[in-house]
Amino acid sequence: MIDNSSAFRMDPDVPLVVPECNAKDALVRPRGIIANPNCTTIMMVVVLQCIENISHIKKIRVASYQAASGAGAAAMKELETQYRQVLNGEPVTVEKFAYQLAYNVIPQIDVFTENGYTKEEMKMYNETRKIMHTDALCSATCVRVPSLRSHSEAVWVETEEPVSIEDFKEAIRKGEGVQLMDNPEKKEYPMPLFLAGKDDVYVGRIRKDLADDHGLSFWLVGDQIKKGAALNAVQIAEWLIANNGFNK
Repeated sequence: MIDNSSAFRMDPDVPLVVPECNAKDALVRPRGIIANPNCTTIMMVVVLQCIENISHIKKIRVASYQAASGAGAAAMKELETQYRQVLNGEPVTVEKFAYQLAYNVIPQIDVFTENGYTKEEMKMYNETRKIMHTDALCSATCVRVPSLRSHSEAVWVETEEPVSIEDFKEAIRKGEGVQLMDNPEKKEYPMPLFLAGKDDVYVGRIRKDLADDHGLSFWLVGDQIKKGAALNAVQIAEWLIANNGFNK
């Protein structure tokens, strides 16, 4: 079973798989289950893998900007309804989110844990380490924003050795499941409005981190319903079929 819930992700006997990063983990599944990771984690690690192939990543800091669709179809409908209600001067319906999302951002996704981070933020910490088999530390802030489809993330990484902008861009060009969209002179960078329905994760705003000599900063956008969920599960199955993995 390829499970798209969060029930088995951190089970030590269940592989947590993003094919671009750790496809072979799917071959070892004592419980017969393969877990599909959290959407924000999937989108981030396919890009991080491009950097990890150049130099080991030590620290990750990320702020996510997550669309209403991450909370389901009813949440998307509520956002659309809220916009109409605000413009018509009507009372605003708030059921799917803690607060009105239209014309607002909400710095909470999922419930808070004892350390002050939400479960969504801790998923990015724990799942990244499991998928990439890494000791990297990940500090996340996850924010719900009033867009309908596709999540965005602002990411800062610290590597063991400095990685040049051009080396990172070349790694993206050669990477799997990622597309380079980085032409600031022409105002070309990933935006959720234009990338809904796309399979790949798009990367732009690549630059050196001014606060860290070993740091890179970049922006990514991906359709979390596709690569962040359904598509990743299908890709796991396709990889197993191609590698005779269902018989192992």
